[in-house]
Amino acid sequence: MAKIQPLPLPAAAAASPPSCSPSGDGQSLQKQAEYTVWMKSLVFNGNGCTVYGADGGVAFRVDNYGCRGGREVFLMDRAGKTLIRIQRKGRLGLFRRWEACRYSESDDGEETTTPWFRVQKQKADDGKNGAAVTMMHHGRGGSAAAYTIGWCAAGKLGYEVTGAGGAVAAAVERKRTPSGVVLGDDVLTLTVGAGTDHLLALGLVVVCGLMKRCL
Repeated sequence: MAKIQPLPLPAAAAASPPSCSPSGDGQSLQKQAEYTVWMKSLVFNGNGCTVYGADGGVAFRVDNYGCRGGREVFLMDRAGKTLIRIQRKGRLGLFRRWEACRYSESDDGEETTTPWFRVQKQKADDGKNGAAVTMMHHGRGGSAAAYTIGWCAAGKLGYEVTGAGGAVAAAVERKRTPSGVVLGDDVLTLTVGAGTDHLLALGLVVVCGLMKRCL
């Protein structure tokens, strides 16, 4: 059976932390990176997903102990520290939305949450289903979408996240092995573009999993 995570690197590289900086403000430029997302929970009989970093180890995880498509889920780092809380709001259809808060820790160790982004389904001009991402922090809580999620024609979870200018900020597709074998539709590759907050991209992966009822 093919490995779903990248091959392990030497011990020195494996000891390095993930390239995502959870404590950042999301505005610092970050290099392009690739993650492997397995749409399975590490908890037996749980719902969630597991994110592997370049070192081949677990970098982030979601463990939803409730039913699929729960009203509240948490994205955690590999140590189990909560980084993002995502809540489902509204009714069915286009009125349903998902709102995310970002967790941070002050100098005195007090944990705080900050409203971060909102995702709501929408139809594109060509009639295809998609979603709009609106930022809710730093005074950018207007109605204009900062990012747009467009579903790909093939694959259960394939999609692209594009910025207001049309540049691709992140993309998800089914993972391929080095020999070109396509793995199952629950094993995905997340490519995060340079300059995109990795934690934001990972949060959108979780929201898309909830929208598709894969979590």
